[in-house]
Amino acid sequence: MRSPPRPLDIRLLDYRDLAHPEAGGAERYLHEVFRRVARRGHRVRLLAARHPGAARADRIDGVEVERRGSRATFNLVALRSCRRWSRRGDGDVVVENLCKIPFFTHRLGGGIPSLAIVHHLFGEVVYQEAGLLAGAYVRGYERLIPAGYRGARLVAVSATTRDDLIARGVRAASIEIVPNGVDTALFRPVPAAVPAPRPRLVYLGRLKRYKRIDLLLRAAAVLRREWPELEVEVIGRGNQRTELEHLGGRLGLGDALRFTGYVSEAEKVERLRRAHVVVYTSPKEGWGIAAVEAAACGVPVVASDSPGLREAVRHGETGLLVPHGDHDALVAALGRLLREPELRRRLGDGGMAWAARFSWDAAADRIEALLGEAVRAGRAGG
Repeated sequence: MRSPPRPLDIRLLDYRDLAHPEAGGAERYLHEVFRRVARRGHRVRLLAARHPGAARADRIDGVEVERRGSRATFNLVALRSCRRWSRRGDGDVVVENLCKIPFFTHRLGGGIPSLAIVHHLFGEVVYQEAGLLAGAYVRGYERLIPAGYRGARLVAVSATTRDDLIARGVRAASIEIVPNGVDTALFRPVPAAVPAPRPRLVYLGRLKRYKRIDLLLRAAAVLRREWPELEVEVIGRGNQRTELEHLGGRLGLGDALRFTGYVSEAEKVERLRRAHVVVYTSPKEGWGIAAVEAAACGVPVVASDSPGLREAVRHGETGLLVPHGDHDALVAALGRLLREPELRRRLGDGGMAWAARFSWDAAADRIEALLGEAVRAGRAGG
């Protein structure tokens, strides 16, 4: 694989940087790939929206971070900045992290070569998170993607996202899949780590309404009839926490339900290793990186059989998939894994083998090559 002929000056655009309180899998992807790219001698500069308590400028693992604008204004800030970079020749290529509202840098960014990394598109799922007006706003932007990125180079993080783009009218030939990686040096089981003495179900990720964490809590309330000592641990932060706390109270989960908030990477791994089962009940994901991280730790996953998650979780090999929203099926799958330690061990072993296939270094290799191709095409006039 041919690397660019000289170090590149790479501009990144994302609503959130890794330090943002609501940073998730999309921000983790950008960080893991581009900290490796920066280590190879390229200059990497990220423009993101400001958030409370954050400095205007920062440096994270070799990536220069500038924070400007707010969540509401960042689209305009990003486009104005991209045009300014293009006029001044300040940067060789722009990479946008397309996980929220698209920036359309290919059409509106002033001509600088670009690459868009697409994690997932909300579709109708957006109405589970946002109100009618905000949901219609996001859906309207998503409908512009085929025209706004015609002729652009696009990276999809999964076959699910690629197929979603194609179904919306994006040319298949313009899309390349570069999947997430897993740091298996960090996410791995250790001989001394055993599941907690009490049965424990774990969710790890952002606390958002569309993630449908309520399905896990409702299932746990039923499972406690057979396992009175069952624990449910919700790891992460987000604006649905209060709502979920109230639901847990109404369901009678009491002290069995624990919200940890944000935890460090090292603590995250330790908590995963202590889980009996990790649970994801979202109706749609771009991939499901946290499910693969759990698998790398040797922990089986129960997930909705939904786009993205059905790629990250291999039914009967690394975990169990259930029809999304099917309460009885979710209870049955979780109960089976709590009841059958040998099945948990078999799925845990399968998960470790599955996770070993994904490498951040390989993802950085491919992204670096695609950036070189974009820059060379831009210099050639196409």
